[in-house]
Amino acid sequence: MRIWSLHPKYLDSKGLVALWRETLLAKHVLSGKTKGYRNHPQLNRFKVQENSVDCINQYLSSVYDEAIQRGYNFNKSKIDFDFTPVHMKVTSGQMEFETRHLMAKLDSRDKKRYQSLQAVSEFQPHPMFTIVGGEVADWEIVSNA
Repeated sequence: MRIWSLHPKYLDSKGLVALWRETLLAKHVLSGKTKGYRNHPQLNRFKVQENSVDCINQYLSSVYDEAIQRGYNFNKSKIDFDFTPVHMKVTSGQMEFETRHLMAKLDSRDKKRYQSLQAVSEFQPHPMFTIVGGEVADWEIVSNA
């Protein structure tokens, strides 16, 4: 499961569809509707929020907006748009980590998108996140490979 801190506009089609599915799964976990993935580290930053389900609905709304902009047909009814907007923090180290991670994925599966993003000097966060200084998040699983 990967719930990107990066703006969904950077994802290729495969990544955007996977993000939609995985965030819907996260919504089920945070709503107590599934027993799987309850302790997944990617959910920790949402779990600590006062209303984690509102947060995940807000997150999903931006993914949905990106999908619609691309002409995809994601199911809007999966989102409760009656959420109270929040702003969450993401560290610059986390953003750098995710940027490298995404670019490696794109280099292997979508060369055209990879090349188009080479010119981006600083990737923007998902609209609900504000970048602050800091290292890679403690919930991130970093492999030394």
